[in-house]
Amino acid sequence: MITCTFSTLKAPYSIVQLAPQAFPSWVTNAGPFVSITLSSDELSIVCVSQAVPDGVVADHGWRCIKLRGPFAFDQVGILASIANPLAAKSIAIFAVSTFDTDYILIKEANLQSAIHALRDAGHDYAGHQD
Repeated sequence: MITCTFSTLKAPYSIVQLAPQAFPSWVTNAGPFVSITLSSDELSIVCVSQAVPDGVVADHGWRCIKLRGPFAFDQVGILASIANPLAAKSIAIFAVSTFDTDYILIKEANLQSAIHALRDAGHDYAGHQD
């Protein structure tokens, strides 16, 4: 069984959708964790909610769980070890991976239930981090 240490980022997060050619200048100061994904269809940005300007298409009210890496690229089942206990509690996720670690966004209303579900599954909670 894979076990991870995880923490929660303090700020609320948003998931932003923009046109693929619309890279905004505000994103460079959008929090301690920012994810930018560009496809031919859209530009998606995950960032702290307070950085998102009014009038931008966004889904607000997310909280960010950071899995403490680094994780080797050949390590199998990390995301499943997190997603499965959350799915068992009907908690939807939005997953983002970086070179060293994984981030899981969940709706704020589910944060405490998610922490309990992950701890019950054997993962270690390291508390909040900035």
